[in-house]
Amino acid sequence: MNLDDILYSLDASGYFGHVISTEESIILHNSLRILQNENHFKHVYFWGKIFGAEKDYYIAYGYQKDILYGKIFYYSRNCINWGLLPKPTQNGLMLTPLCTTKFQGDPSIIIDILIEKDETLISGKRKQPEIRKLKEEDRLSSTVYLIMDNASIIPRGGIFRSPDGVVVNNLSFEGLPTIEAREWNSFLHFRVPTRKQNTNLLTKDDYNYATDFLDPIDIDIPEGCWMIHITQNEEMVILKSMYWPGLVFFHKLRTPKHGFLYFGHGKNCLDVPFMLSPYFV
Repeated sequence: MNLDDILYSLDASGYFGHVISTEESIILHNSLRILQNENHFKHVYFWGKIFGAEKDYYIAYGYQKDILYGKIFYYSRNCINWGLLPKPTQNGLMLTPLCTTKFQGDPSIIIDILIEKDETLISGKRKQPEIRKLKEEDRLSSTVYLIMDNASIIPRGGIFRSPDGVVVNNLSFEGLPTIEAREWNSFLHFRVPTRKQNTNLLTKDDYNYATDFLDPIDIDIPEGCWMIHITQNEEMVILKSMYWPGLVFFHKLRTPKHGFLYFGHGKNCLDVPFMLSPYFV
């Protein structure tokens, strides 16, 4: 959520069971304002909180020019001092899905990860189980990357690609009406597109080259891995990812206000295909 609307976003988080105290939200707002000024960011966003056994990690990101390709992430353990979150490593992205322990809250500790000899997520043949090491800071970076890649979304028309290729917020976006908010293809993945542009454009009768270059969530497998809920007064639409419990997108209908927040342990639910399979109903 944009820093200018952070107090609104934290208040909206109460719709899905996560509440941050008034004192904590004010500290966040002030410290992120400082972070924005020090780094000359055009906008700063509060991403969410990953729970740890000893301390929690607060995550934020900002950008200077391009909102899609220029995101820079930071983390804090006290809402005041922010450190640069390193880019995920190949080793971190490979080992993070195998971590079963909770985050401890200390980015410097080293985690031992058991790799079974028949583990399919790790390439190569093993004659016996192996122990590999992963720094918690690298695990944190990889977890944020995976959540952003799989579950961060925006409403259709929320961002705009200018003729020079720079992606920015769409200032003319006035929000989704209630009818469109009930459709899966009204929401797009907030990531670098994985499909060819023509594929995304041809799926819409009223496509727009400037706004429909992102992947819609209706291509996600299996069908039903997203839950849509519209509040009783039809004021807000809320989407939840079944793959990443704790990630919630919200959009105040007929207004440009929208955002997503994550509050969770950084654990991916790998059982979603089985949960939605008709054979397991």
